[in-house]
Amino acid sequence: MTLPTTKLGSNGPTVGVQGLGCMGMSEFYGPTDTTEALATLDAALDAGVTLFDTADIYGAGHNEELIGPFVRANRDRVVLATKFAIERRADDPAYRGVRNDAGYVRSAVDASLRRLGVDVIDVYYMHRRAPGVPFAESVGAMAELVQAGKVRHLGLSEVTGAELREAHAVHPIAALQSEWSIFSRDVEQSAVPAAAELGVAFVPYSPLGRGFLTGSFAAAEELSQDDYRRHHPQFSGANAQANATLVAPILKIAAGRGVSAAQVALAWVHQRAEVHGLTVVPIPGTRKRTRLAENTAAATLRLTPEELAELEPIAGRVSGTRYADMTFTSAGRE
Repeated sequence: MTLPTTKLGSNGPTVGVQGLGCMGMSEFYGPTDTTEALATLDAALDAGVTLFDTADIYGAGHNEELIGPFVRANRDRVVLATKFAIERRADDPAYRGVRNDAGYVRSAVDASLRRLGVDVIDVYYMHRRAPGVPFAESVGAMAELVQAGKVRHLGLSEVTGAELREAHAVHPIAALQSEWSIFSRDVEQSAVPAAAELGVAFVPYSPLGRGFLTGSFAAAEELSQDDYRRHHPQFSGANAQANATLVAPILKIAAGRGVSAAQVALAWVHQRAEVHGLTVVPIPGTRKRTRLAENTAAATLRLTPEELAELEPIAGRVSGTRYADMTFTSAGRE
């Protein structure tokens, strides 16, 4: 199948209705097969996926370097999205800082362009907000990148509805990328309504709950030692035991429809577009062609009102936070 297309925001580029998150090809989800990962990029493009999502933090720049040759070889077909703002230190692998100051924005984009080997980034996201830096400075600096021809469209990640409105007043925002899934729905409080009002597309990351909604694992102990999901509260101890039971309705619907749990979870996300009246382009991440085909097939799967009703209460019953440190999200600023 070839994916349908949609517009990424009122003035954004046309993209396939499902994108591809490339993070796991470099880091965070345990061992990866680079040859298969690169083949997955080609398969995604053949399937109609055109939005490819990376960030300077993924593999400390490795992910941008990894997908760079693919992007350059298919530049007229690829809508390239990358992000800045999360700072890492070589001498402290656990360190995560947030930088939004204008000088950092300018240096970060040049570094990303260099690693990717391209002249322009299609969608440039502020990966996280540093509340102490006014949008006039941070988004103002991002707007300068558009004027300079280094960036085509601007995006934000993990901001509230009020913050989205404030940033949009400085420069039009094409897309808002935040976590949104059957397990995580706090964005529906203010971010989603604001995006709908402003004509900003919503790009849900982790639409499969980092794999938990697929039933592929039920506890962090099942994951490899270098898998960062071992540090997520939702996947550990009593939280994991409680949350595993919440996946049962997803598995039941999948079995009844003859599809996978991943497809049910993605179909739910896709149908948020109609529920909330905005463009929704989820970016499930995968490193395998088989999973890619499974995920893209979900874009045209329709869940019935009865199935949607069965899934509705799940998010309110989830145990544990989605990150150990929730200050890296918009939840605490709602």
